Amino acid sequence: MAVNLSESGVQTASPVTVSLRDLQSDAFGPDSLGIIVVRDLPSDFVTMRKALLSYSSYLANLPQAELEKLEDPQSSYLVGWSCGKETLKDGRFDTLKGSYYANPVQNSELHQKAIDKFPNLPEYTAANIWPSNDVLPGFEQAFQSLCTFIVDTAALVAQACDRYALKNVPQYQEGYLEHVVKTSISTKARLLHYYAPTINQGEGESSPDDWCATHLDHGCLTGLTSAMFIDEAANPPRIDSAQVSPLPELSSPPDPAAGLYIHSRSGKVTKVNIPKDCLAFQTGEALEVITKGKFRAVPHFVKGAAPGKGGQVARNTLAVFTQPNLWEMVDEKRDFATFAKEIVERNH
Repeated sequence: MAVNLSESGVQTASPVTVSLRDLQSDAFGPDSLGIIVVRDLPSDFVTMRKALLSYSSYLANLPQAELEKLEDPQSSYLVGWSCGKETLKDGRFDTLKGSYYANPVQNSELHQKAIDKFPNLPEYTAANIWPSNDVLPGFEQAFQSLCTFIVDTAALVAQACDRYALKNVPQYQEGYLEHVVKTSISTKARLLHYYAPTINQGEGESSPDDWCATHLDHGCLTGLTSAMFIDEAANPPRIDSAQVSPLPELSSPPDPAAGLYIHSRSGKVTKVNIPKDCLAFQTGEALEVITKGKFRAVPHFVKGAAPGKGGQVARNTLAVFTQPNLWEMVDEKRDFATFAKEIVERNH
């Protein structure tokens, strides 16, 4: 792990970077950030990323009536569209970003099993809600294509994690994490849109984690794309035809200090940059519990642009949370359903 000070004065860190062809590294070792970057991805990844992250702006700027059709209160807004439902650390509802949730791994038999065993947990058993092609043409296909690729890549990362855990965690089940990534219908994808700051938001002091408060992911491995920054004033995300075109992407964020930050295991707060042609993977709470602390969950937050530096620039990104099926045990007493319910109640 290399740490340096950028020209903007922001401390940045370079996570372990591995090639897709050679996922042999002990990337989540005791001195790591708990995040790795996978390079040498197929060339169509860049196209898929730009397409879906552009859709994030189109989706978030749909008429309110259309967005409400995509909401699912019964699932605690963990399926479909969600905005203003989560609380920030000061207790305010978070209206700075919108999210679209869907479960990318589909298996009708396991889905029915989940419904039968956990009828009161729609956060993980509710069916996906997709905007119609008339409203947002091509969105479902773009979403599923990129998420499927990320899940497939996560399975390779999981193999490396399994090899480490098998040697270092007593009674670890061989191939457990790879099994979770490949088969679990609890895996959830979250397409995020951080709204361009309004005039009021551009005044006053900004919080260090005003775009997304410090938190832990509660799954096993989280796949992350790099963020896409879009000047929505110059390029309004309006749907004028049956085909949605990718939006022009800024070469860099309007504020170099904005972006993803991690609390490293040494206690330092460092900014992590993900190249546009790469994927990052970080560890979550369920994996920490399953591996008895050998893999540590990564505390992280997202910092917005400082007052006056944001312009009319939005930030879009995608996170795919690989998580065990609801009936699989994460420790001696709790299955993932119990574990996840505790987290949902804490955050909503």
